[in-house]
Amino acid sequence: MKFPDDIFLAHTAESTEGAPRAHELAEHLRHVAAGAAANAAHFGGEDWARLAGLWHDLGKYRPGFQRYIRECVDGHIEGRTPSPEKTHSAAGALHALAVFERIGGVSGKYLARVLAYLIAGHHAGLADWNDSDAHVGLSFRLDKPESTAEYTQALDKAPDEITAAPSALPSLRDIPGGSAGLALWVRMLFSCLVDADFLDTERFMDADKADRRSGAVRLSELLAVCDAFMARKAADAPASHVNTLRAGILAECRRAAELPPGVFSLEVPTGGGKTLSSLAFALSHAVRHGKRRVIYAIPYTSIIEQTADVFRQIFAELGEVVVEHHSQAEADEREDTARSRLACENWDAPLIVTTNVQLFESLFAARTSRCRKLHNLVGSVIVLDEAQQLPPEFLQPILDALRLLVAHYGVTVVLCTATQPALGTTHFFGNNLRGLDNIRPIIAKPDALFTQLQRVRVHLPADMNTPTPWPAIAAQIAECDSVLAIVNTRKQARELHRLLPTGTLHLSNRMCGAHKARVIQEIKTRLKAKRAGEDIRPLRIVSTSLIEAGVDLDVPVVFRALAGLDSLAQAAGRCNREGLLDGLGEVFLFIPPEAAPVGLMRKAADACISTLHGITGNPLDRALFEPYFRTYYRAIDTDKHRIGDLLSQNAREVSVAFRTVADRFRLIDDADTASVVVRYRSTEDDDTVGMLLNTLAKNGPERWLMRKLQRYIVNIHGREATRLLQQGDIALNPAMPGLYLQANDLLYDHTTGLIDDTTPVKPGLLVL
Repeated sequence: MKFPDDIFLAHTAESTEGAPRAHELAEHLRHVAAGAAANAAHFGGEDWARLAGLWHDLGKYRPGFQRYIRECVDGHIEGRTPSPEKTHSAAGALHALAVFERIGGVSGKYLARVLAYLIAGHHAGLADWNDSDAHVGLSFRLDKPESTAEYTQALDKAPDEITAAPSALPSLRDIPGGSAGLALWVRMLFSCLVDADFLDTERFMDADKADRRSGAVRLSELLAVCDAFMARKAADAPASHVNTLRAGILAECRRAAELPPGVFSLEVPTGGGKTLSSLAFALSHAVRHGKRRVIYAIPYTSIIEQTADVFRQIFAELGEVVVEHHSQAEADEREDTARSRLACENWDAPLIVTTNVQLFESLFAARTSRCRKLHNLVGSVIVLDEAQQLPPEFLQPILDALRLLVAHYGVTVVLCTATQPALGTTHFFGNNLRGLDNIRPIIAKPDALFTQLQRVRVHLPADMNTPTPWPAIAAQIAECDSVLAIVNTRKQARELHRLLPTGTLHLSNRMCGAHKARVIQEIKTRLKAKRAGEDIRPLRIVSTSLIEAGVDLDVPVVFRALAGLDSLAQAAGRCNREGLLDGLGEVFLFIPPEAAPVGLMRKAADACISTLHGITGNPLDRALFEPYFRTYYRAIDTDKHRIGDLLSQNAREVSVAFRTVADRFRLIDDADTASVVVRYRSTEDDDTVGMLLNTLAKNGPERWLMRKLQRYIVNIHGREATRLLQQGDIALNPAMPGLYLQANDLLYDHTTGLIDDTTPVKPGLLVL
């Protein structure tokens, strides 16, 4: 079918009858303008977003693009290799510059450049304005002759009602936070634009998929179901001192939910039920104050899976309402069509469970896929679980962003932890921290609560500077019937595990996710059996710190290698968690033969020694944590990568280094890491990995498949991957460059995980 020449097309697609369908360009521009404005109305940026939506595809009016779109069904996507026919985002950006720069002054520059960032980046992502060592600046790109030609040709064909300057200019007063808030505000507008663009295009390309986005439950429904679940749980809970205290914590959370929005701290000892209580607060507060969604941000995927499972249990009667957004969430072939999967794209759902990495990297991102969700943070309740785990070397930019979200975007933040970090504004000598002030405690008398929930006795070494040899530590652990030992490094875990009796369990990140999950489940099953008198075997566990945050274990004895004071508290939280022992649980701090690794772990250990020096009372006294964190933060550069400087340097000139900031704000530095798919088997007959790899070879890297494979991946340093590749122990995966496959059957130990050149090989593995 030939489309009439006087119709300008935004997209084309095949119909069910086989004839191509047309999405008219003017209609698309008007719909995106309206959608972007509706998104931005929640923070007062609708006038800016409407203009960006109206002009974002202006370049599609040029004859070259119209020829291209008529010849290639589904050819509207710029893709990774843009050609002169496809590209179209420079024209609208140049139009914004042409319309508003002639106004002159600060107003003209802001109007012109803000809109240029949004429009030019709606496919490629936000750019730096000026050139840098790593990136070509937007100003250079827009100054190229081909960009000028694109604009001239498009302007010649575009109707006046599309290109006309607005009768009323957007106001600079709309910019929340002034120059300090400029970058976040531009990202918010960018989110409004790209989400509206994606959704309008989706409605044309795949109406069924667009329909599947509808039907989200209301927060009030979640709250009603949550309240009913809590009532049933309280009725079924056995009478105990711990359960009485948990009920009191829940009641305080519900009362505090009535308070005005802002920043709250929920400081509850480990085992006090803070996950359920924080959910009750968040939902109650959201409904009471008209918030749009609740977002749980959690530091580790292991905790996310546990928390999401708890939430799914609570809301089972409502269907799949919990959106679990992280790299290792389980998936199947159908999930790409499910509403919960679609909601991961833009967080348009009432309850999101995600990682700190996903949340905070998005707040400093440049890519469209990462930024698309940001406008849905507006008017939300963000619960930061295990708030003490906020990455110290990015702490300042994170706090700056949270402060802006609370002050200007209607966000309530809940700092949820058993070891409250010192996140208020602090003045150090030469190292100030701009913090979150006016933090309101949800628990009225936390000191009394911590005293009432004390379930362990902590034993400090006689000399905090004298190490104990591994054999002596192993001998003490071996005397215990049920014990958990936590060390600082994977090497230490292997060494201690080697010295302990056969049958000792091991946990570290040398094990793939499926392996760790199986061991954790085995530990929980055996602990339950031991409490019931059904298992008389000794249960000894050696783990790295991965077990400390969110893995709910309850053992009578814990040994902890010297680390930060918060790590000691988290370790203690795995001891006598339910208060079922006749007396107190026993926690032993020991000084390992090797000092903590240089860097953050060493500084945390040093701050712990400094804080506990001369202490004769409880080492986990709540009053010790504020001085501990102040000592720790004082020793750290809380903006190591100069994110704040990059954002503020040329903000008044509207010259923001968006792409460079996104490159630097990486909470997980994976530049020198490699991913290895290991051949882990949960049973001898299990060949899940083999089946997944066969599917990968046949179909390529589909999203559901790669998410499944994440459960069988171990990440290692690039130099180790090079050595293993040269030795023939791993091989490159032809179906997906950059992914390695285990080639040597001896490379993965089903007790301790991926071996390295320091791991003793068990003799039995060498028998053919």
